[in-house]
Amino acid sequence: MTLRSGSGQASRAVFIDRDGTLIEEVGYLDRVERVALYPWSIDAVRALNRAGLRVVMVTNQSGVARGFFSEAVVEGVHRHIADLLEAGGAHIDAYYYCPHHPDGKVKQYAQSCDCRKPGRGLVDRAVRELGIDPAASFVVGDRWLDVELARAVGGRGVLVRTGYGATEETRPPEGLRADAITHNLIEAVSWILGHLKSEISSSC
Repeated sequence: MTLRSGSGQASRAVFIDRDGTLIEEVGYLDRVERVALYPWSIDAVRALNRAGLRVVMVTNQSGVARGFFSEAVVEGVHRHIADLLEAGGAHIDAYYYCPHHPDGKVKQYAQSCDCRKPGRGLVDRAVRELGIDPAASFVVGDRWLDVELARAVGGRGVLVRTGYGATEETRPPEGLRADAITHNLIEAVSWILGHLKSEISSSC
């Protein structure tokens, strides 16, 4: 199944959280050697690639503001993830992160911003740079803030039980529901592709 947009049309995307969703949650990830993809992550991203969906990472990295590591470390981690995915025939189209936190110790990053999830700034940047239709897109993550981000941009949100997800599932914020709750990223991708297939069938 290929779901590529026609010429001149905005693209669908799947916005994927990093820690606890694509890679194992290890706390503040301060060096490349601590990166561990989940066993299904390459297959999940490759399936989205083959379906013609944009894959975009959106991640909060307040460790920069807190002084635990630099932006260079974050970018090095993302290059390493890209290399691991490429070796498995998969790719992420863009990597976006928020280095800010209002309680940060590093002055230039100690601020409130619109890019820290559930703020929509990272998605808005992807819309500008990649021509994505957020209302036709999905957000997948292990926190309710990822689902809240999906609601903020008019898309659909999937909560995964990896990382903090199993705990998060037990305490949903009032008035917020995920479109789906799955065990992990590969199940989330299966749900997304099945949902889109049904959508296409119903429009024929």
